[in-house]
Amino acid sequence: MQYILYALLAWFLYKLIFGFIIPVYRASRQMRKQFREVQERMQQQFQQQQQQQASAQSRQQSSSAAKAPAGDYIDFEEIKE
Repeated sequence: MQYILYALLAWFLYKLIFGFIIPVYRASRQMRKQFREVQERMQQQFQQQQQQQASAQSRQQSSSAAKAPAGDYIDFEEIKE
């Protein structure tokens, strides 16, 4: 009778481990990996945007520094009727 009980217990443990614990572990590991990849991609995009903004600002500063003001200039808007 004990052998049957041990066999049933072993079978339930086998089903629990290979039917639930291992698949959950694999899925969680895969989700963590995908989450890290998404974070890395977002960080790379953020760095690229920062570099683009910095280069645009430096170009804008260099172009504005190159233009010397020639006398008094008043910026106006044209009004259409």
